[in-house]
Amino acid sequence: MNNKGVGAVFCFISALLMATRYVSAALFMSNVTSWGADLFQSGLSYVGLPLKIASIIALIAGIVFLGCGIYQDIKNVKRQ
Repeated sequence: MNNKGVGAVFCFISALLMATRYVSAALFMSNVTSWGADLFQSGLSYVGLPLKIASIIALIAGIVFLGCGIYQDIKNVKRQ
């Protein structure tokens, strides 16, 4: 798999981790009778930071791999 494919996979993993964070917070708050933004923020605090940090790391890795892949393509086009 080339760098662009690996970058796309890392970006997908990042989106999946971020979605998991919000779904987990919603599951924590499933028995609540009334919803509010501050209540959902407290639900996010129960989930913690590991999913957010892992998502940011995967996004940065994906952007780096995508950038390297695009740079290699541009370099190959200029060489020809």
